Amino acid sequence: MCETKWEEFWMDRNGKRGRSSTTNFSEWMITFASTNDTSDITCSKKFSYGELVLATANFSYEKKLGEGSFGNVYKGYLSDSNLSVAVKKISMGSKQGKREFLTAVKIIRKLLHRNLVQLIGWCHDQGEFFLVYEFVPNGSLDMHLFGKKITLSWTIRYKIAIGLASALFYLHEDSEQSVVHGNIKSSNVMFDTDFNAKLGHFRLAQLMDQELGLHTAMPAETMGYFAPEYISSGRISKESDVYSFGVVALEIACGRRAVKRNEEESRIELVEWVWDLYGNGRLIDAADERLHKDFDVTQMECLIIVGLWCAHPDHNLRPSIRQVIGVLHFEASMPNLPSKMPAAIHLRSSSSANSSHSSIASSSTMNGYI
Repeated sequence: MCETKWEEFWMDRNGKRGRSSTTNFSEWMITFASTNDTSDITCSKKFSYGELVLATANFSYEKKLGEGSFGNVYKGYLSDSNLSVAVKKISMGSKQGKREFLTAVKIIRKLLHRNLVQLIGWCHDQGEFFLVYEFVPNGSLDMHLFGKKITLSWTIRYKIAIGLASALFYLHEDSEQSVVHGNIKSSNVMFDTDFNAKLGHFRLAQLMDQELGLHTAMPAETMGYFAPEYISSGRISKESDVYSFGVVALEIACGRRAVKRNEEESRIELVEWVWDLYGNGRLIDAADERLHKDFDVTQMECLIIVGLWCAHPDHNLRPSIRQVIGVLHFEASMPNLPSKMPAAIHLRSSSSANSSHSSIASSSTMNGYI
């Protein structure tokens, strides 16, 4: 029997331990899990449809937090546990949404870390699928960096970077099964009341002991977060996660989006822009102007250099997340990077699975819930 923070085990309608008694759900599990073992899926907290209706005031418009291609998210309140939650209602007929549901119940439910958005439970009732997450009240990183929110101080930004690195270390090296997130970007980094970073939206996540290639359409605004080898091969890995972390680290330091368009509508890649400043000895010029130079210079240089190191075009020359944390805590020396940004190393999708390639999970927006 697995242990969870929310409930050790759920019972079926007859009071016996076991899988869902809904035939369609079981058939769907077989279809989408195929060769995967789903025998331990019962370790998740199961909510009834009525409980979620009550928690969200019947999924009222006033409770709606956001919407995405796979479903809508509503704020809810569980009175019996005095807990605010975010309830994701997965779109009917969405195969990717249902796949998200399966991977959330199979993978995310096992993950418990202060810097991850916690999956509380799930529901399959009335022919619909729901995921229930902890409610994270302070929005997402992109809202604060690029929206009309108050400018984040440098102290908070550096704490966010370390918190995000800690979440990634847990996924890659410290959880029960090594997990690749596959969808790290500023819109998927959420904040609690104390601005502790919470990584969510595991829509592409994979277990490291599986070998499933992942080919999916990528929105243009997310392209800047994906490693070159992922774009060419369609496979995510620890190295591609580290690349994405590097891009987010640069966004935190520079206050600029991963991809920006100038007046001529040309794409300006953040990594390339910062690397050019680094090569010309003007690294601090990359710092967010809205900070008005109110930052620790050594920390700023460290975060930017770490960001470039992680976003190295050659996946073989990127650090592990363990190495990243060592440098951010000034327990290891910063790397010496080439003054000119190296060319990308592309992988073929059919034959280039490296040792870090993996399998699939999911989560959600307000941004990080969907």
